Amino acid sequence: MQNLLPNAALRLTGLLAGLILLALAMLASVKYGVNTYSWERILSSFTAYTEANDHLIIRTSRVPRTLIAAIVGGSLAIAGALMQAVTRNPLASPSLFGVNAGASFAIVCSVAFLQISGLTAFTWVAFIGAAVSAGAVYFLGSIGRDGLTPIKITLAGSALSAFFASLTQGILLADGKAFDQVLFWLVGSVSGRTMEMLTAVLPYMAVAFLGALLLAPHMNVLSMGDDVAKGLGQRTVIVKAAAAVVIVLLAGGSVAVAGPILFIGVIIPHVVRFLVGIDHRWVIPYCAVFGALLLVAADVGARFIAMPTEVHVGVTTVLMGVPFVVYIARKGGQLG
Repeated sequence: MQNLLPNAALRLTGLLAGLILLALAMLASVKYGVNTYSWERILSSFTAYTEANDHLIIRTSRVPRTLIAAIVGGSLAIAGALMQAVTRNPLASPSLFGVNAGASFAIVCSVAFLQISGLTAFTWVAFIGAAVSAGAVYFLGSIGRDGLTPIKITLAGSALSAFFASLTQGILLADGKAFDQVLFWLVGSVSGRTMEMLTAVLPYMAVAFLGALLLAPHMNVLSMGDDVAKGLGQRTVIVKAAAAVVIVLLAGGSVAVAGPILFIGVIIPHVVRFLVGIDHRWVIPYCAVFGALLLVAADVGARFIAMPTEVHVGVTTVLMGVPFVVYIARKGGQLG
């Protein structure tokens, strides 16, 4: 596939341009919304903070929302890129590992049977549910004489996702209280989240990001196929296991904080490979930047679709993602 940025100098320039666009989008996220604040007022909320209403909104709502959108967007994009490399499925995304379904099921069970409530508590419950579900998918995909294969892990992920989704819907139909409490989380949103929710899982996501960078050269080899990778001396089982852990930490942490936000993990890896090719040493950092940019920009746009009511960003990403996936499927799994 021909890429638009064929050499290192152009790729570095593109990455810096992406960082500048991300910074501008984050500034716009803090400034614009139902209420628009001047730059002077935004600056004073940090340099001369009072308990004025606008200062409170900027520091406790706008800034955490912006940071969460950036970190979640970048994490989902990296997780999607790794999943597509491991499964060799161009439409693979974190939901394929059962991350969304497992997290949702754990949240609903915690409300229906344990009477757990509150978004902060949901963060840990969702993170554990995502990890357990993804671990089960990896285990089921590894059973058999051939070990872990792309088709087996894809089938295991699809089956467990459908299984957990069915159980979740059954519990919600039987328990109206659980439905009322978790509906806001199940939609997928970065509004109403706090920095405490992010900091609870941020250390794990940071470790996973470093792990993704370290795995990048191995992903290049793995993308050639298991037989070629083994012929080059790669321990494919260890590499896939490490990638699975990284995916769970990135996607699980993201789902725990923001709920099941779809299609970021599908859209961005394709766009990035169109720009820089298939070298994961560039794909991973590009995914971090452009995944963050997409979700922050989508969140800003969602505020203006139905003013003064805000549309959840999870709805916005679905509106973007569905036609993109249809296009990619029609193009045989490649953009362009």
